[in-house]
Amino acid sequence: MFFSLIFSILETDFKTRKHMLEYTKTVLKKVSFDKELFNKELNKSIKWLEENDIIKLKQWVVENFYHLHKDIINSVFLEYELKAV
Repeated sequence: MFFSLIFSILETDFKTRKHMLEYTKTVLKKVSFDKELFNKELNKSIKWLEENDIIKLKQWVVENFYHLHKDIINSVFLEYELKAV
């Protein structure tokens, strides 16, 4: 009983984190037309995503928006990497 409860909690946490990453991608797609909004949302997402999700987000952002927001992407992730050290 106890283990099934723990498993359920861990499974819910995993699903929530996955949804947060997908939600972040959706938001970034919608605000990509505006540099200020894109910067704001990218910074915000880094504050509440877990490290492994931030790595996935960085790959996705570079693939999808580097041609539009190169400076923002470089700046945001450099700042994140400096704080992580």
